[in-house]
Amino acid sequence: MADTRLPNDQTDDAQGISWRVKLVVALMIVLAVGVVLVTNRWLTERFSETTRNRADLRLALYSGNMISELQRTSVVPLLLSTDPAFGEALRQGNFSQTSQRLIKVQSEIGVASIMLMDRDGRVVGATNRNLLGTLYRTESFYVDALRAKDTIFTAARRGTAGFDFTYSRSIIVDGRPVGVIAVAVDLMKYERAWAGFQDAVLVTDSEGTVILATEPRWRGLPLAEALAVREERSAIGRALQATADWAQNPPDAYLAGQAVMKTEARVPFRGWRMVTFTAYDSVRERVNGVLALEIMGFAILLALTFYALSRKAWSQSMSFRRESAELRLLNARLQREIAEREKVQKDLAVAELTLAQSSKLAALGEMSAAVSHELNQPLAAMKTYLAGARLLLQRRRPEEALSSFQRIDDLIERMGAITRQLKSYARKGGEAFEPVDMRQALSSALSMMEPQLKARVVKITRTLPRQPVMVMADRIRLEQVIINLLRNALDATKDRQGPQIDLILSQGDTAMLMVRDNGHGIADLDNLFEPFYTTKKPGEGVGLGLAISSGIVGDLGGRLTARNAEGGGAVFEMQLPLMGPIKEQEAAE
Repeated sequence: MADTRLPNDQTDDAQGISWRVKLVVALMIVLAVGVVLVTNRWLTERFSETTRNRADLRLALYSGNMISELQRTSVVPLLLSTDPAFGEALRQGNFSQTSQRLIKVQSEIGVASIMLMDRDGRVVGATNRNLLGTLYRTESFYVDALRAKDTIFTAARRGTAGFDFTYSRSIIVDGRPVGVIAVAVDLMKYERAWAGFQDAVLVTDSEGTVILATEPRWRGLPLAEALAVREERSAIGRALQATADWAQNPPDAYLAGQAVMKTEARVPFRGWRMVTFTAYDSVRERVNGVLALEIMGFAILLALTFYALSRKAWSQSMSFRRESAELRLLNARLQREIAEREKVQKDLAVAELTLAQSSKLAALGEMSAAVSHELNQPLAAMKTYLAGARLLLQRRRPEEALSSFQRIDDLIERMGAITRQLKSYARKGGEAFEPVDMRQALSSALSMMEPQLKARVVKITRTLPRQPVMVMADRIRLEQVIINLLRNALDATKDRQGPQIDLILSQGDTAMLMVRDNGHGIADLDNLFEPFYTTKKPGEGVGLGLAISSGIVGDLGGRLTARNAEGGGAVFEMQLPLMGPIKEQEAAE
């Protein structure tokens, strides 16, 4: 009985151990699958978000570099069109030194190429001497430049090699166009720079046509057609693609049959848009590295379990050593990837800080110039009132001196309002709009200018309607525009005998204020409203008054124009939209 029972007990023990081993193994496999699935989903979302953020930053850098190049090149035609040497060469037909001069300008500024064309569209000067004598009379960059007074930008298709981007401007001599200066923008260099990265990059115009792309076959095609899959994948290929994408988020798009992450942004230039496509390879590699560590850990745990439940200690020990070695290799690889990622993030952070600092310096310069200009008028008035108050106190007339001090206090309050309103010059208005009677605004501006008007003998005539002329505007900024116009009129009549300024306010379809003087007139109407353009001596003005005034009137929904009056003098006309009937009724109540 005992002999027969022992083998049965051993058999039962063996069966129990086998059942427990199978149960433990099954539980560990289920646990491993669950942990791997959850970890994969979480890490995929996290690394995908990191990759997308880096793609967004690269997109911003790409766009910023391209806009900087366009803006830098757009100034060149304006500078060259005002060069008297080119105008004189076109007028006399002597172009012996023209090409050499253009080559010198190109080397100094660093543009792609420059061409000078005469009235017939023939190239008479060029940095590429092979183009001399070529006719461009039918090209859009030539025809549009002759028709317009401003700089014209043109993007023309160049066969299958891409697009030519050109800034052109007509050269005016004695009031008529005598030729065109054309400057090419080299945007192809950015295509070559983008091609050095893993991202696929393209730029479309306002009509959705691809004009720049790292893939040459995309140029000139609509975006949807350029991104279409060119070849039908087989059933095996689709199965392999589904297997590769099983563990990642749904892709934004498929590029040549490969799942990619799409990043898109608007380029602040003529409705252009920039699109980048980033492959999921880096995300998949990083996720797979972590998953490999997890799988390796479960494998080690499973090996240890087999070692504890079985008697094959030596084989389990060897397997553990081999797996430990592989784990160390994977760990070293992950450490290298982490170090590379930290280095890239530091470089991107430095680039972002540099861009932010540049923006701050530019904004600081603009605000300093604006503050200096806007506060000159109140400071001059305060100086006059202080001198008057001092004389009144010396003559023992304190009541009249107190009146001057009250005016100084009002000016200080106005200076505070101006500094609070200066920030609105850099954005669209509308936050402080209120119903304003332009007659009262004109009266307030004249009161502000009272010290300057008393210092000189100037005849001022006012023609105002009897009924209110109501507009929706920022009162402080509207008065500032009127003060700037009055101040310019006073400066223009400084050297005139019998100076006179006419102020005419009327309303029809719009409210219009006309400021007319009998001064020397305006020599350069085209550049009158450009920032920092001034005909005054150094120290008397910085050339921001009319530029700021034009911007303010534009924010109020109107326009500011200037012309020379018949018989001499200048005329400035400010037109603003009138209030609607509902708003007028509310203002009256």
